[in-house]
Amino acid sequence: QVQLVESGGGLAQAGGSLRLSCAASGNIFSINAMGWYRQGPGKQREMVALSITSGSTNYADSVKGRFTISRDNAKNTVYLQMNSLKPEDTGVYFCYAATPQQPTWGQGTQVTVSS
Repeated sequence: QVQLVESGGGLAQAGGSLRLSCAASGNIFSINAMGWYRQGPGKQREMVALSITSGSTNYADSVKGRFTISRDNAKNTVYLQMNSLKPEDTGVYFCYAATPQQPTWGQGTQVTVSS
């Protein structure tokens, strides 16, 4: 099994920046992708950014050019650098890890962007 621990998030003003971190532990060698999803107020959970073990990345159109996902394999950690934040980026951000067995989710961290 894989365990995920998130950190970062909080409150930012529109145009500001925040960085999220997610550290993986356990059966990390089974992970073939890590990334971030978010769920805004009254909205469904949506993919924000994914980092595939092969090195490729995938972003939601709404965050392209503003958010950057990166991985530190030595620390088994994935980061989400969020710049030029907008109020619509507000939500609970969940770290995600894909394994052949089942997806794993972090506990979620709140991001609030004020206008």
